[in-house]
Amino acid sequence: MSKIGQKTIQVPGGVTVTIDNSGREVTITGPKGTMSHILPRKLAIVLKDQVLTVQTKAETSDVSALHGLYRSLVANAVTGVVTPWKKVLEIHGVGFRAAMQGTDLTLKLGFSHMVTFPTPNEITIEAKGNKITIGGCDRQRVGEVAAKIRSIKIPDKYKGKGLRYHDEVVRLKPGKKAKAA
Repeated sequence: MSKIGQKTIQVPGGVTVTIDNSGREVTITGPKGTMSHILPRKLAIVLKDQVLTVQTKAETSDVSALHGLYRSLVANAVTGVVTPWKKVLEIHGVGFRAAMQGTDLTLKLGFSHMVTFPTPNEITIEAKGNKITIGGCDRQRVGEVAAKIRSIKIPDKYKGKGLRYHDEVVRLKPGKKAKAA
């Protein structure tokens, strides 16, 4: 059995959980949004006394892996509809800037043109100073959008200029002078 899949999920106040008759589709509604997941046929979800439990119908290795995965997905959804998930990107480089123009993120990153990134549905983007904050109730979507924005200008290996995550450490390579010495 999956150790993660065995853990229960506490449903906080203000969150509504709806499970269909088959016990496979779960819809979670909270103050920050709505999310839904469809579980595989060999899994079922049960709500009892504001506690969610993901149960297996068979004991095989592939079901055990799915058990932990879907328990984590449902737990992330319960957390996300209460407090949104956030990723913070930092801009490093002289003259590099980010600003919001309407709902689009406009980046000036040393290219000959400004880069415009449209804000996807159900995701919020804020640009203040040299920080870009991406937020939303879907953890996977927030990480995906942050990775797409970061890929516009990944950190340089020699000077460290570009977009990086807030807690990311970029190891700089020595230049030609250090190599020759």
